Amino acid sequence: MSRIGKKPIPVPAKVTVSIEGQDVTVTGPKGELKMTVHPEIKVRQEEGTLLVERPSDARQHRALHGLTRALLANNVHGVTTGFRKTLKIEGVGYNGDVRGKDLVMKLGYSHEIVIKPPQGISFAAEEKGTLIHIDGVDKQLVGQVASDIRELRPPEPYLGKGVRYSDEVIRRKAGKAGKTK
Repeated sequence: MSRIGKKPIPVPAKVTVSIEGQDVTVTGPKGELKMTVHPEIKVRQEEGTLLVERPSDARQHRALHGLTRALLANNVHGVTTGFRKTLKIEGVGYNGDVRGKDLVMKLGYSHEIVIKPPQGISFAAEEKGTLIHIDGVDKQLVGQVASDIRELRPPEPYLGKGVRYSDEVIRRKAGKAGKTK
């Protein structure tokens, strides 16, 4: 039995869940998320909790069981508290700023990079533009936007310049040793 899949998902009082066939819609104070569940996996609501059930012990059913439960739990968490990724920008002259809803970044190129947020995503900057927060209700979308921003200037191993996740550790390399006599 899947240890993740068999755990019930608690649904807070301010969250409503509607199940129509294989479509599950979770609505809360932060927004609404829709998800289509695999046809062989069943989701049912019971006394303030969501339960995910599988038809057999086949390998694929076990995998889908835990996956579906984790995705539904992320949807419930997203519409109640939301998700946040924080990026740290390091380097002389490197920074980010929020203008309106757009994120404007200076990353050592000859031009500024303007990033328009997808629907459901918001940006915030602090500490003179060296910390960028990406907020949203969809965990997957928040992670993808953070990854796309990091790819604009990934951290390099010699000086550590670039965009990295706030909890990411960059392994530093020693530079040239220099001439010895």
